Amino acid sequence: MSPALRVIPLGGLGEIGRNMMLYEYGEDIIAVDVGLMFPEEEMLGVDLVIPDISYVIDHADRFKAVFLTHGHEDHIGALPFLLKELNVPVFCTRLTRGLVDVKLKEHRLQNDAHVQVVEVGNTVEVGAFRVEFVSVSHSIPDAAALLIHTPLGTVVHTGDFKIDHTPVMGQHTDLQRLAEIGKEGALLLAMDSTYIEIEGYTPSEQTVADAIERVIADAPDRVIVTTFASLISRIQIVIDAATKHGRRVFVTGRSMVNNTQMARELGYLKVPPGALITAREMDNQPTAKTVVICTGSQGEPTSALTRMANGTHQNIVIQRNDTVILSSNPVPGNEKLVYRNIDNLYKAGAHVIYNRLAPVHVRGHAAQEELKIIHRLVRPKHFIGIHGEYRHLVLHRQLAITLGMDEKDALVLTDGDVMEIDEDGARVTGERVPAEYVYVDGLGIGDVDHIVLRDRQHLASDGMVVVVVAIDRQNGALLRRPEVMTHGFVGPEEEPTIVEGIQSLIADRLGREQTRVDWAGIRDTLKDDVATYLHEQTRRRPLVLPITVEV
Repeated sequence: MSPALRVIPLGGLGEIGRNMMLYEYGEDIIAVDVGLMFPEEEMLGVDLVIPDISYVIDHADRFKAVFLTHGHEDHIGALPFLLKELNVPVFCTRLTRGLVDVKLKEHRLQNDAHVQVVEVGNTVEVGAFRVEFVSVSHSIPDAAALLIHTPLGTVVHTGDFKIDHTPVMGQHTDLQRLAEIGKEGALLLAMDSTYIEIEGYTPSEQTVADAIERVIADAPDRVIVTTFASLISRIQIVIDAATKHGRRVFVTGRSMVNNTQMARELGYLKVPPGALITAREMDNQPTAKTVVICTGSQGEPTSALTRMANGTHQNIVIQRNDTVILSSNPVPGNEKLVYRNIDNLYKAGAHVIYNRLAPVHVRGHAAQEELKIIHRLVRPKHFIGIHGEYRHLVLHRQLAITLGMDEKDALVLTDGDVMEIDEDGARVTGERVPAEYVYVDGLGIGDVDHIVLRDRQHLASDGMVVVVVAIDRQNGALLRRPEVMTHGFVGPEEEPTIVEGIQSLIADRLGREQTRVDWAGIRDTLKDDVATYLHEQTRRRPLVLPITVEV
């Protein structure tokens, strides 16, 4: 009997971002995408969230390759962390390779022929798998679906996609090839679920091109546009509109500058001679003839737009007649940062345009009718939704059933689940693979966990009380009055009363000699007693940190 095909999501199924899927057959494992997730608001101090790759590391001898669907951060952003641990080949399209190279340089990793370019329509053979790249339309050029040919049949892994009949950079979703796979018989369809809740069709990128051109044509003075640094098609839209209306373009923000330069070198950005200007040239350029393209679409604290909004950008000060276009939607969790920037830009006198006011951004993901089209073309034997929160996955399964699939063949997977497919059908086995969030905090990777975040939230909401107690090593008696320090707990007027109350409480508890000194017990008792006292006095629960000094 042939081995089962095992499908194991390590990220992206149950949240937006952190996309990583493993396909395993016999002794061979491949990964599709290695993405990151931006931290949610309660993840205090966390820079990035990446997949847990411990399962891959534990099976390094069987792990053959990584395949990337496209160059967005939620699909390639964690790749450097994987390549620091494992020496495996990476296969992707040409622009994705350029974006990966930029990331590897930022992490001081040499490419060393790790990352190999595959043209759409071509196939890579790795162990038991033959992986074919198929063109799809998305909000970035060179996006691809993957046809993963296995001994049991073909898996169609769509990646992020939509059906755009008028794409700005000419890349269509190859419906013909998907239909051919449907006629041959697809084993599994793993399809983008991000916008399953949206009825109808996703508008074309050409809608954005028309809207941005109108704004640039009508703007009385300087125009500033922010978008994702990897949205090469959106950058092309801005450059084309600026050139058409006699404006020159200044690019700012490290990732925007790097990606723009890379896309020009690879031929993905068409920039007329003289269209781009330096900071020095911008000083002599009339503001009414200037367009700025910058980072900061998500309100990142150190990004170019945030610095402009706060008045700290080295080259640009927001003026009263400036028009600012936010050509993006906030990633879940970033809404407050984005709208804080919008407020600050308005306060500085700028006219701000964002998606609630004009169609300056469209989704890169398929809506319901497009999802139905792909499903009917592929006609899969089994189905799972990918790339979405739990409700998206459930709703996508329900859609598959309404399209004629048997309930047992349409499944819902979440991170860490294991699905097996063999001649008898598909099932979730009940086995669990490590797939928890791995937090990147500064130089630390994985050394921050949910307990650390809980303490940070505790500190942020209720403050901290530190109690330092000197105790006789021999008999456990209190040697001197305890020291008590509060941080972010009570104001200066209340603090003396609270401190005196804690000191009296500790003196009462530890004022007597003990026959046997239980240091762990002393600390636990101190923590509990002080916490109870503080709650009785203030109805607050600060983090209590007892420190015992043996003398």
